[in-house]
Amino acid sequence: MSVALLGQDARRIAHLAWPVFIGQAAVVAFSTVDTAIAARASALDLAALAVGSAIYVTVFVALMGMVLAVGPIAGQLFGAGRHEQAGAQFHQALWLALGASMLGCTLLLFPQPFLSLALASPEVATKVRAYLAALAFALPSALLFTAFRGFNTAVSRPKIVMLLQLGGLLLKVPLTAMLVLGFKLGTWQLPALGAAGCGVATAVVMACQLGAAGLLLWRDPFYVPFGLHRRIAAPHRASLRALLRLGIPMSASIAIEVTGFTFMALFISRIGSTQVAAHQLALNLLSLMFMMPLAIGNATSTLVAQRVGANDLAQAQRLGWHGLIVGLGLAALAGSAVYALRPYILHAYTRDAAVLAAALPLLAWLVLFHVADAAQIIAAFVLRAYRIATAPLLIYAVAIWGVGLGGGYVLAFDTLRISPPALRGASGATGYWAAATAGLVLAALGLCSFLGWMQRQRRTVTAQVIRAS
Repeated sequence: MSVALLGQDARRIAHLAWPVFIGQAAVVAFSTVDTAIAARASALDLAALAVGSAIYVTVFVALMGMVLAVGPIAGQLFGAGRHEQAGAQFHQALWLALGASMLGCTLLLFPQPFLSLALASPEVATKVRAYLAALAFALPSALLFTAFRGFNTAVSRPKIVMLLQLGGLLLKVPLTAMLVLGFKLGTWQLPALGAAGCGVATAVVMACQLGAAGLLLWRDPFYVPFGLHRRIAAPHRASLRALLRLGIPMSASIAIEVTGFTFMALFISRIGSTQVAAHQLALNLLSLMFMMPLAIGNATSTLVAQRVGANDLAQAQRLGWHGLIVGLGLAALAGSAVYALRPYILHAYTRDAAVLAAALPLLAWLVLFHVADAAQIIAAFVLRAYRIATAPLLIYAVAIWGVGLGGGYVLAFDTLRISPPALRGASGATGYWAAATAGLVLAALGLCSFLGWMQRQRRTVTAQVIRAS
């Protein structure tokens, strides 16, 4: 491996990754803001937020993956210089987002199956329903903006998405504080909405963010070669099928990965509000850390897809592995630093001694968890750049659901009476986090191994074609 080429590729990846990182960190900061402010409202609101956000994230990511299929497809077309066709794919992604919104809003407005799974108390369930009803208004804007984000990343223009996401965060902070905690100005008073205020604030912010994106598409000359300044094209059956062919397994993979952790919140909520609040804090911290490998995966996937579209398979392969090396190095450094500072970081979330005591043991495997998480997500993104999503789906199902979620249930509740003493605690949540770490390690090994096998197969086929010609 050439160190010079690694440095060159690292700079190319960093050029695209840093705006994605900042933008995605701003998105996760939405959840951080909600968590911090709801924790100051009441433990009941924080518990409702944990359950409600788990349900919303499950629904959103299950639909988001289909819309994000526009990224690899438009990226390959952009790399091949077919700009108008890339723009046409964006229009089809918008139609797909609207269709997915109808299903998602129905699930959010009628969340009883999720609440039954969580065994939520009547008090928590009431707050969860109000929170999800508000988010039903946010979902269409969020999915349409996802199409905008996926297309801009594919054509190497992530900075504009970052700016819109940062603007959304600036609006989100004061609006959430006002709606959750209440606000009084003279004789006028805004009542405290608790957890529901988080959902209302998100709906307002997402509508504003989507409006700004639409204005940019209409006015910015950058989008003229893609034909995006013209009227949105009608739905095209073949294009929608291509998006769904890649998007459904992508969506299922993302859903398995995310629900592996959101369902943890639903099961842990059976133990008590303190434990599920601790899980929410730990999950939010690791979600913030996840933004760096996610950004590197996005950037690497964009460059690989563009090189595949340009039929430069050798450079595509090199970029994929170099992105993985860069991501693993940064994950090891970040994981070690956060592990050392974890008591102080958790203390910044809440002063509740019981929640802090329950959250600290959940981060015992933080470094291994984060490194494995980085490896699996970057490898998955590189495979998507080749339009490969079905094999990763199978790997995720075994590793995340089978080992992580299923194994965690066994350890947390000791259903088979086999949990070692070290994993038996008052919360039972430590067993879930131990199994989740094992599942991520298995997913990382499986995805990286499959990536290497796929690339060897492609090299063999290419060599046979060259010899035959």
